[in-house]
Amino acid sequence: MNPIVNEFDQPIGFAVLPWTPPPVPPHVPLQGRFCRVEPLTVAAHAADLYAANSTDRGRMWTYMGYGPFANSEAYVAWMTRVCQGTDPLFYAIIDLATGKAVGVASYLRLDPANGVIEVGHIAYSPLLQRTPAATEAMYLLMNQVFDLGYRRSEWKCDSLNAPSRAAAQRLGFSFEGIFHQAVIYKGRNRDTAWYAITDKGWPAFHAAFAEWLDPANFDHQGQEQVALSTLTRPLLQRQG
Repeated sequence: MNPIVNEFDQPIGFAVLPWTPPPVPPHVPLQGRFCRVEPLTVAAHAADLYAANSTDRGRMWTYMGYGPFANSEAYVAWMTRVCQGTDPLFYAIIDLATGKAVGVASYLRLDPANGVIEVGHIAYSPLLQRTPAATEAMYLLMNQVFDLGYRRSEWKCDSLNAPSRAAAQRLGFSFEGIFHQAVIYKGRNRDTAWYAITDKGWPAFHAAFAEWLDPANFDHQGQEQVALSTLTRPLLQRQG
């Protein structure tokens, strides 16, 4: 491919004109078949989330910048302090089978001017982990981002967090590299692994999600027939 050059014969990026920054995602419920992703509030969700998280012995918090929480009061205090703003913009994930909140996710580092947004603060209790609802929740958040006109969605995690890195690629985020000594949390170093998916790649991943979420892809016991990774792996620009 021949590079685009300016009048000085210097290579430059492709034009993004006209460009209208997308809006901040509306803090509204997103409805799926297995789950609902809705604005997180202490009153509506804290009790369910603390109970769901308590089924974990602490493993889910290893790579988070906070947690585990000693008691429900500590969890409520954290939610009140951190989860009520607009960046990060927090959501509770509701299991439609039980009506209970079983996980948390957020948009963060919102950058409408450049069309970039990150998904993070993903805290899935054992009641949500490895379920169709877990995947559908991420799809709902990603789909809203690109429907609004964002150019890029990011996923970042501790480079040692193998499950998070695998999840990112399963969901369609391509590996972009490691930022060494990027963060200090819980008194230790974090090298950060970066992943992203762009608006140009999203249509193919959207089709993969549609195929995976189709009721025909699940047997009478709710087990998938074709793995999402089988559909998304060939579409990744880079794995790692």
